[in-house]
Amino acid sequence: MAKVPLDAEAVLSATEEVLRRHGPAKATVVDVARALGVSHTAVYKHFPSKAALREAVTRRWLDRGRDSLAAIAADTSSAPAARLRGWLFAVLAAKRAKATEDPQLYAAYALLVAEHSDVAAEHVADLLEQLRTLIADGFAVPDPAATARAVFDATTRFHHPAHTAEWDCAAIESDLDAVCALLLDGLPQKGNFS
Repeated sequence: MAKVPLDAEAVLSATEEVLRRHGPAKATVVDVARALGVSHTAVYKHFPSKAALREAVTRRWLDRGRDSLAAIAADTSSAPAARLRGWLFAVLAAKRAKATEDPQLYAAYALLVAEHSDVAAEHVADLLEQLRTLIADGFAVPDPAATARAVFDATTRFHHPAHTAEWDCAAIESDLDAVCALLLDGLPQKGNFS
């Protein structure tokens, strides 16, 4: 293995690979150090603990999909109903892809959700802000933040790791479509959209 400069980014990249190889339950800082060809104390110079390293890797991994979701939320050229439906379906697709294409890092994320970590809370806060923006731009509701939270909670089955096993169900998209229809019936749109 060619030696790379040891910086936080190199440590995070090596940690991703170690997590993919060993899984979050078995991966250790020593494994990361071994992959980098350094001592574990060198890794600790960049991250103070295994938990901090796992959180940093998960944050970086989650951030890779945020821009496409944020773009849907910010696209005011679409009708609000289509935008909200599109965003909710994109969240389901993104979560399903992460769970199936990168199961070990998804498992690390699921652990952080179960532990109520700051990374999981920041991820939810980001999704809620995207949803709040979408709702504030397109729907006539008195409290877009509260409405965003209600929509997010109502669609938990389609984005929370506790429901991952359900996402392979053949009817998952039609179930989400039914929930979207119900939500959109109760959300008055601003202006005249067709």
